[in-house]
Amino acid sequence: MSVLPDSEEKAAYVERMFARIATGYDRVNRVMTFGLDQGWRRTVVHQVAPPVGGRALDVGTGTGDFLPELAAWLQDGLAVGIDFTLPMMIAGRPKLQALEGARAAFVDGDALRLPFPDNTFDAITTGFVMRNVTDIGQAFREMYRVTRPGGAMACLEVARPRSPLVRFGHRLYFEGVVPWIGQVLGGDRRAYTYLPQSARAFPPPERLALMMREAGWRHVTYRLHSLGAVAIHVGAKV
Repeated sequence: MSVLPDSEEKAAYVERMFARIATGYDRVNRVMTFGLDQGWRRTVVHQVAPPVGGRALDVGTGTGDFLPELAAWLQDGLAVGIDFTLPMMIAGRPKLQALEGARAAFVDGDALRLPFPDNTFDAITTGFVMRNVTDIGQAFREMYRVTRPGGAMACLEVARPRSPLVRFGHRLYFEGVVPWIGQVLGGDRRAYTYLPQSARAFPPPERLALMMREAGWRHVTYRLHSLGAVAIHVGAKV
């Protein structure tokens, strides 16, 4: 039985869901990705290469996994993580408190209406967020708006492996095993049933690249990682 909500209910549903799983979110992520998610995030940050003394924004930051990686590049700059689920950011506060000499902050806000002026940030990251927004194109347009000319954006998202055998194994694991991991480690099987189902309905990498171009991004490319299970898209504002 599907747990995917109707589009008009999706934002409220997603916010409530992530609020429920906030305290165990990082633990479940590490286990269900075999720890690979941290390496994917480092690759994303290398792709946007935030400048020393610049500003970077992580959209849909959750518990802020991107912020220490961004802050390490920025030194005298500022890393901002924005999310509309307060309990997720509260769960991530120790990551900011552990930073030494770097500036990072959480901001409460919506990816579809970013509360920042035009041309504010040098680099934008987002990870496993686009499949949870109600309008992917609008999210890409907002990220484009707040990026300075010459800046870059990188999007980490799920993909479907191209090999039929790998795709079958991936689906079996993601839809059959991951909900039980969520139940045991996070106490919420329903949330980790929604997440695989949302991934199944997500646009394939080539379509996502087109949506980025339609939002204004240029020089858009993507690469598949982990046998095609995830994709990292990169675009520039010229």
